[in-house]
Amino acid sequence: MKVIIVMNKNNQGFILDRRNAIKTYSALIAGLCFGVEPVFSAERAGNGPRTGLVIGNSKYPDSPLTNPANDAKSISKELSSLGFNTVLLMDANLNNLTTSIQKYTDRLNKEKSIGFFYYAGHGAQLGWRNYLIPVDADIDRVDDIPKKTYELNTMLAALAEAQNPMNIIILDACRDNPFGRRLPIEQRGLSQFDAPPNSLICYATAPGNVASDGTGTNGLFTDNLLREMRNPSAKIEDVMKRVRLGVRESSLGAQIPWESTSLVDDFYFIPPSLDKKKGEAVQAEEYFEQKREWDRIKDSKNVHDFYSFLNKYPSGFITEQATFIIEKLQKAKITLQANKNGEIQKYGENRFRVGDIFTGKVVNGITGELIFNTYNKVEKIENGLVYINNKTGKHAIRTLDGGLVRIGSGVDGMILYDPPRLDMPGDIFEVGKRWVARNTGMYEESKRTFDQQATVEIVSYEQIEVPLGKFWAYKIVLNSNTFKRTFWAQPGWGVELKSITEWFNKPRKDVFELATRIRGEER
Repeated sequence: MKVIIVMNKNNQGFILDRRNAIKTYSALIAGLCFGVEPVFSAERAGNGPRTGLVIGNSKYPDSPLTNPANDAKSISKELSSLGFNTVLLMDANLNNLTTSIQKYTDRLNKEKSIGFFYYAGHGAQLGWRNYLIPVDADIDRVDDIPKKTYELNTMLAALAEAQNPMNIIILDACRDNPFGRRLPIEQRGLSQFDAPPNSLICYATAPGNVASDGTGTNGLFTDNLLREMRNPSAKIEDVMKRVRLGVRESSLGAQIPWESTSLVDDFYFIPPSLDKKKGEAVQAEEYFEQKREWDRIKDSKNVHDFYSFLNKYPSGFITEQATFIIEKLQKAKITLQANKNGEIQKYGENRFRVGDIFTGKVVNGITGELIFNTYNKVEKIENGLVYINNKTGKHAIRTLDGGLVRIGSGVDGMILYDPPRLDMPGDIFEVGKRWVARNTGMYEESKRTFDQQATVEIVSYEQIEVPLGKFWAYKIVLNSNTFKRTFWAQPGWGVELKSITEWFNKPRKDVFELATRIRGEER
């Protein structure tokens, strides 16, 4: 059955240009903010048509599903109310699936509209490629999968050629046992990959895992998505963060949605007003409001306090710290799929152990002269704080997720950070992830305080060589109003492999490289 729904064209798309804050990293394009940016600007706002394709496959002969039909109808109806010109395709065979996706990408190319693609049904991965399974797929052997299913890369390539402003791709295709008993598959769910330029891709659960088909009218993931799409003035990133929180909380950590983004622009299902700008005074007020709430709950053992905090401030200044505490209080019940290098990330993994030793050197990035050698040994971990002997006579203190609590600052002495300054993500590393962090620093001796705000983004996953050796690592860029810090980190370690720090107000560039590291005992 094929149902075509033409939506109201008057409710047009709304995107907010951030191109003055862009840098390009290979194929990934992502926004970096410098200083204080206006949040809404009528002059910079772009309007355009919205186009959607929604597919729900339920009637599989060997492994039928209950909710994809309901989910697809509900998403299509919601998109209608949000101004998307949408095609709804139910129980698609391979020919209908291929033809509909081709027409969809052709339309995006012609109209240069914002694209929203939603698929609910069975999916599979094979050799790091993802396949959407039509209801007529008669698959007896693994070799049949590429021939009788639709490869997702085909659509992604067409989207890249369309060069439309933005694409949102939602895949609720991580059900278990897609081929019934005839063909057990080695790897469940879908494999991970980075979003193409100007796109956001979201899975109903993490790569290599399966999502529940649900017991209600809609599946767990789609039920949360529908609710958050209706949230006025919520950016697409906030929508997906709240969806992830809602699914994780409801499933007690058994299902955790995953997304990859390379969006350049903000997107709102329901556009905000255009008459407000967030200057420094407004941002400072928002930060202190969030910090008061954080100070109230930070020692809580009730995980729901932190879910509530993140739902209230999904793009706030203290999100990563709250995320890590959720990981500690409510362990994830899923295991992430290894990436192509065999690396497996773990939710809530401690990044320090007692006995860890790190040595390295800091050199002048302009002259190459040695500034000083570094030594850091984790001597104890107590109440979630990591006490590090750096041979200066004053211990540095960090958090288990790598946050800075007490660090040395050369001639200025020790600095205390509250909340801890967290340059790494609070959960897993994902290319395209970005956040804004803010904290209050205080010089320990003089008691002089300052507020520090920075944008942080994971821009790529690449090889890097340091005196310790050659490694695959995540490249992270931090920008504040006084300095830029680029560093390369590996999951599970609280000290980076390399960092480059450049100051904007003075001709100074410090380069740190790790020379040795010894892993302590896990306790």
